[in-house]
Amino acid sequence: MTQLDPAVRSQIEETIRSNKVVLFMKGNKMFPQCGFSAAVVGILKELGVPFEARNVLTDAGLRDGIKAFSDWPTIPQLYIDGEFVGGCDIVREMHANGELAKLVGAAPPAPAKPPSITITDAAKKSFEDSTEPGEDRLRMEIAPDFRADLFFGPAQAGDVAATSNGVTLLLDAASAKRAEGLRIDFVDGPDGAGFQIDNPNAPARPKAMSVAELKALLEAKADLHLFDVRTEKERATAKIAGSILLDDEGKAALEKLPKDAKIAFHCHHGIRSQSAAEQYAREGWRNVHNVTGGIDAWSRLVDPSVPRY
Repeated sequence: MTQLDPAVRSQIEETIRSNKVVLFMKGNKMFPQCGFSAAVVGILKELGVPFEARNVLTDAGLRDGIKAFSDWPTIPQLYIDGEFVGGCDIVREMHANGELAKLVGAAPPAPAKPPSITITDAAKKSFEDSTEPGEDRLRMEIAPDFRADLFFGPAQAGDVAATSNGVTLLLDAASAKRAEGLRIDFVDGPDGAGFQIDNPNAPARPKAMSVAELKALLEAKADLHLFDVRTEKERATAKIAGSILLDDEGKAALEKLPKDAKIAFHCHHGIRSQSAAEQYAREGWRNVHNVTGGIDAWSRLVDPSVPRY
């Protein structure tokens, strides 16, 4: 394990001492940058728990230091009342059994009701053909970003059972709350056969916006809000006129917008901004766009005066 720098130790101790609930994560509350961090953020928000978040991706010393401090090799890491709780799997388990709510002084989540789901005849046949004798049951997990994982596994404490067409599907409590109206089919198409899962609760996917479309909208002074998710250093090198840095002030401005406002995100090449667009779509914004190719495409295809880097 990495030797812990005294200054980093002091920083971590002060953060933990000053906040009842602290999450060391990849990304931030509104923009988690890994699925495990997003899962823990989703759980804390579901419980209505105020918490402090520290982004380890912006500080290599903190990223390595927190692992040494806790003697725990992965991120995210949750601390409550100065004590290390654990990573994503432990937090999920504690949330499912009610321990986490007790620990943070929150009301326990309401018991999940079996969701109404639809399993088609084709899906039923595929399940029956693939089932082998044993204790494993058909299960589904639906992550906070609504990505679904369908598999066979053992029953777990707190499972919620949903039945359709004679097939019983087991879900953890959090997944069950995201599954109302779910439809599972088995289809054979040009890309091969597989399960098709339609979830009406899933947020709208962000739309792609070319730099040419962005140029036309900006020139027309359309009602568009363009946010730059890069760092201040990158922005000092090159920026698109009219864009707003998504720092704390920018996030506050964005969160005051109506949920149907037309919002676009850009970064260097379009990867970080895609993650930001997906996150805000999950938070309920319905007209979200990602600028394909980012500011690099803007420099090449629209405005060569903007420096490339």
